[in-house]
Amino acid sequence: MNDILILYYSLHGSVKQLAAHIARGVESAPGARARLRTVPKVVAESAGPAKPVPDDGAPYATLQDLEECAGLALGSPTRFGNMAAAMKYFLDGTSGLWLSGALVGKPACVFTSTASMHGGQETTLTSMMLPLLHHGMVIVGLPYANPELSATRSGGTPYGVSHFSGHDGKEAVTDEERKLAFAQGKHLAEIAQRLAA
Repeated sequence: MNDILILYYSLHGSVKQLAAHIARGVESAPGARARLRTVPKVVAESAGPAKPVPDDGAPYATLQDLEECAGLALGSPTRFGNMAAAMKYFLDGTSGLWLSGALVGKPACVFTSTASMHGGQETTLTSMMLPLLHHGMVIVGLPYANPELSATRSGGTPYGVSHFSGHDGKEAVTDEERKLAFAQGKHLAEIAQRLAA
C-alpha cells in the first residue's frame, strides 16, 4: 500500500474540503491510501504554544509523515498571493529531510482556496511548488484532459485544483472543483505508483 500524504492548512474549511476530495481520488487508485494531516496555526509567543493535538479533524503532520509518503498533495489558503504562514512555518522545519534527500524523486501536487476570484490562486500554487522543488520532488500538474478545467468559472488551474470561497468563506465547493480535486488525487496516486515500480 502506497501512502499519499495530503498535508494542508485550512482556516475556514475550504482547503479541508478540497483535501477530502483529493483523498477520495487517491483512494480510488488501487494500492493507494490517503494520509490526511494538517499543521497548527502560527500564534504569537504571548498566546502560548499550539495544542499538541487538534480539537478535531486530521492530526498534525510530522516529518515522519513526509519521510514515509510515496507522494504529497500540499494545500494552503491564499495569503496575499502566497501560502499561509502556518504552512510556510512547517516547511521551514524540513531542512533535515532536505539534507538527507528523503523527498527526492517523490511526486507532489498543490491546491488552494482564495476569498476572491483574482486573489492569487496561481501565485499561491507556484509558491508552494518552490520548496518542493528544492526537496527534489517531481511536480505533478492537473492536465487539461479533465474537461472541468476548461468549464469551471470558479476555481481550477493546470498548476493544481483551486476554490473560490468568497469574502465570507462560505461559497460551496463547486461540482467542477470536486471533480478536479478527485482527479488530482487519483492522478498523483497513479504517478506515485508508476515511480515506485
